[in-house]
Amino acid sequence: MSTDAVAPEKKPELLGMRKNGKQWHAPRKAFRPGSGLTSYEKRNKLRLATAATKAKEKEMKDEKEAERQQRVQAIKEKRAAKEEKERYEKMAEKMHKKRVERLKRKEKRNKLLNS
Repeated sequence: MSTDAVAPEKKPELLGMRKNGKQWHAPRKAFRPGSGLTSYEKRNKLRLATAATKAKEKEMKDEKEAERQQRVQAIKEKRAAKEEKERYEKMAEKMHKKRVERLKRKEKRNKLLNS
């Protein structure tokens, strides 16, 4: 007698009769063309790369928006200063020069106290 034991042959599991009657064909699996083509590491690297580019884009957009807001703020400040200057000039036409200067100083003090 030999010491090697003969392994029993594996029989394919029977799933029952096929509906279309073609029992001689091998059973098919679901068609998934995208599965198994890219590894998890590759997908993860791609995901990280896209996240990094999006973060960089967002940073650049934020910088651009901050610069734009700075320009807008500068324009608003210039307009406010111009309006104030015109208002003082209008006052100067009606009042004495020294009184206008006094009012300017008084308004500046009030601005500092309020802010």
